[in-house]
Amino acid sequence: MASSNAAASEQQPANSKFRVLTASLVGTTIEFFDFYIYATAAVIIFPHLFFPASTDPTTATIQSLATFAIAFIARPIGAAFFGHLGDRIGRKATLVAALLTMGISTVCIGLLPTYAQIGIVAPLLLALCRLGQGLGLGGEWSGAVLLATENAPEGKRAWYGMFPQLGAPIGFILATGSFLTLGHFMSEAEFMQWGWRIPFIASALLVIVGLWIRLKLHETPAFQKVLDKQKEVNIPFKEVITKHWGMLILGTIAAICTFVVFYLTTVFALQWGTTQLGYTREEFLKLQLVATLCFAAFIPLSAVFAEKFGRKATSIAVCVVSALFGLVFSSMLESGSTAMVFLFLCIGLAIMGLTYGPIGTVLSEIFPTSVRYTGSALTFNMAGIFGASFAPLIATKLATGYGLYAVGYYLTAASILSLVAFLLIRETKNDDVNNQV
Repeated sequence: MASSNAAASEQQPANSKFRVLTASLVGTTIEFFDFYIYATAAVIIFPHLFFPASTDPTTATIQSLATFAIAFIARPIGAAFFGHLGDRIGRKATLVAALLTMGISTVCIGLLPTYAQIGIVAPLLLALCRLGQGLGLGGEWSGAVLLATENAPEGKRAWYGMFPQLGAPIGFILATGSFLTLGHFMSEAEFMQWGWRIPFIASALLVIVGLWIRLKLHETPAFQKVLDKQKEVNIPFKEVITKHWGMLILGTIAAICTFVVFYLTTVFALQWGTTQLGYTREEFLKLQLVATLCFAAFIPLSAVFAEKFGRKATSIAVCVVSALFGLVFSSMLESGSTAMVFLFLCIGLAIMGLTYGPIGTVLSEIFPTSVRYTGSALTFNMAGIFGASFAPLIATKLATGYGLYAVGYYLTAASILSLVAFLLIRETKNDDVNNQV
C-alpha cells in the first residue's frame, strides 16, 4: 500500500507556474470585483433603491451598510464549510464550488427588483444575496492563497502568496472603473434605473473564465501528501478549535489592521467624501481609482520584504506605520485640498498593500497542511468580522458623533492591536511548512 501511494504521488501531474499563478490571481480578481461592486453600490445606489423612501438619507445609508456587513458575518461560516471541503477532498474542487457560490449570488443582485416594486421583500432578497457573496468569499480567498503557496518553490512562498492578493486591487480597479464608465456614458436617471445592474450581471463572464482556468488544475503537492498518507482530518473545524486555538486567535487579531485600513480609505472615505466634503461620486471614485495603483504596487514590494526580512518583522513595521497614519487621518481628509485628499488615499492604500501582501502567507504558514484551509480561512474571515464588517458603520458613527479625528484613533487602535498579535506569532520564513502534515 505504501509503495502504491508513493507511486501515485510521483505520478501526480505538476501544475505549471503560469497556471498556478494565473488561477490564483484570476479567481481572487473575480471575487473581489464582485465584492467591491457591492461595496460601491451600498454607498451610492442601494440607499435610494432598496430602502423606504420615507427614510432619511443618513438612516438609509446606515441600513445599506448593514447589508454590507452581512457578508463579513457569513464569511466565517463559508470558511468553516469550504475549509472542511478543502481539507477533506482537496483545494481544486473547493475553489470551483466557492467561485460558483460567489458568482451566482452576484448575478442575482443585478436582477433584483427594487423596494418601489416589491416593498420590504427587496432589501430582504438583497441581504440574502449578500449572504451568498460572503459564503463564497469565505472559502475562496484561503483556497487561492493555498493554491499559490503550496505550489511555491523553496524560498518563494511569500512571493507566490502575493499573487492572489493582487486580485484585490485589480478587482477594485475593475469595479470602480465600471461604475465610472457607466456614469460617463449614461444619464444619472438611466444609471439609477438600470445601468448599475450591468457590472453585477456582467460578472458572469468573469466567473466562466475563472472556472475554465481552475478546472484544468491538479491538486497541490502539499495536500497530495496528506491524501497519500491518509492523514485527512475528519472534522477540520474541530481540530482547529481544539488544537490550534492559539494561532486562530492571534491570526485573527493580526489581520484586523488589514481590514480596517482598507475599508476606512475606500468605503468610508467614499461615503464621507460624497456627503460631507462636497465631492461628486465621479470625482471621488476617480481619486480612489488612481490611488489604488499604490495598493497594487506595494503588494509585490511587501512580498520582497517578507522574503528578505521575514513575515513577522515586515508586518510589525507596517502596523507601526498604519498607527501613525491614524494620527493624521482627519487632518489630511478634512484639509479642503483635493491634492491632500488624494495623498491621503495614496498613503492609506499603500499601507494596505504592505499589510495585505504578506498576510495570506502568514495565515497559511501558522497551520499544518491537514487543517490549513480551514485554519487560514477562519482567521482571515473572523478578522473580517471584527475589522471590516462594521468598520464603515463604526467610522460613520464616530465621525458624526465626535469628529473625524475619532476615526483616525480607531485606525490607530486597530493597528496597535494587530502589532501586539504579530509580536506573539512565531516567524515562519524558514519553516518547511509543506511537510507539516
